[in-house]
Amino acid sequence: MMLKVVFEASEEGGYTVYVPSLPGCISEGDNQAEALTNIREAIELYLEPLEEDLMIPNTQVMEVAI
Repeated sequence: MMLKVVFEASEEGGYTVYVPSLPGCISEGDNQAEALTNIREAIELYLEPLEEDLMIPNTQVMEVAI
């Protein structure tokens, strides 16, 4: 899955990063590499409950590249 993320330099130092297509999915890091690692984890946690909610008998979950 490919998602766009936005990095914003923080006044205190470091970066805030968020995913526009996933409201409320936000993280931060002391540098861009750390912020990217942290937002990847945030995305996984954000999407995890969605997969569990979709597990209805006789359904399938598939990934689709956009």
